[in-house]
Amino acid sequence: MDRGRLALFLRSRREATQPEDVGLPRTGRRRTPGLRREEVAALSGVATHYYTRIEQPRGPVPSPSVLAAIGKALRLSDEESTYLNLLAGYAPGGSGTDEDSTLEHVDEGLLRVFDQVRDAPAMIVTDLGETIAQTPLAARILGDETGYTGLARARVHRWFTRPSERALTPAADHAAHSRALVAQLASVSAGAGSGSRADRIVADLLRSSDEFRTLWREHPVSGPRCAPKRIRHAESGEITLRGETLLDPDGRHALLLLHITADDG
Repeated sequence: MDRGRLALFLRSRREATQPEDVGLPRTGRRRTPGLRREEVAALSGVATHYYTRIEQPRGPVPSPSVLAAIGKALRLSDEESTYLNLLAGYAPGGSGTDEDSTLEHVDEGLLRVFDQVRDAPAMIVTDLGETIAQTPLAARILGDETGYTGLARARVHRWFTRPSERALTPAADHAAHSRALVAQLASVSAGAGSGSRADRIVADLLRSSDEFRTLWREHPVSGPRCAPKRIRHAESGEITLRGETLLDPDGRHALLLLHITADDG
């Protein structure tokens, strides 16, 4: 359980929820934006001091049913509720704890599918955006992403530390792409636990990137699916990539199949 991040996430969502959003009247002077802690507690069916201790953070580990009640009170989306449970420790660890096994030991079934799509733009990636294998066409479109080492193997780390990483992405899309990468890293880090590779990436980016620090404090959460991505290709001009993802059984790796369409704008 990551008590600190759980507390900050709940506080950020509480402050973003207005009384009118949950059917409460706006009465009295409010020192902070959004709902009061006692209002969230009442809506969740828990004692005010219990909820307050979770936010401080020094309270007991909330049960899944309590988290569900709090999530309902704060009108959390399905993705936000999943993230809340990850922070509370109610999900198995992700790919962040064992670097060698995650990067090198790919499910045989996923590799067989990859071998059958070598004439298409496809790649095998970890949930941290580390590219393990690319088909020739994928490398031609995105560049060879398999040669990086250390923390730079993760796309999110390169995005916030290497200006050249943004060269393929139109400037108008940078803000949305930054937010999506931070949300994905936050989800992986919450599931992987303390001391994971994801946590090391977070710590390094908090030290080195002002943009990352600002977004991290906002606790962004990924949406239900990956949005299309525009890139500026040297030969083809601006194109849009849409992806279909096939996950391996334990969720450590994904086979990403890319579909290319000409940009209409």
